Amino acid sequence: MTCPICNKPADPAYRPFCSRRCADVDLGKWLSGSYAVPADSPEDLEEAAREVSQQPMKPH
Repeated sequence: MTCPICNKPADPAYRPFCSRRCADVDLGKWLSGSYAVPADSPEDLEEAAREVSQQPMKPH
């Protein structure tokens, strides 16, 4: 298995990544919104937004 960020061999300690750095790069992409699931239509987006807004808030 190779690292999805840099294509080096994966390290079992950071699997599927090769290092902490590549794991952090991937996390940064998720947090910045670089990764996204494509929607088929605007209605899909509206339905997803309704589902999220209907979920109960969890106390901190």
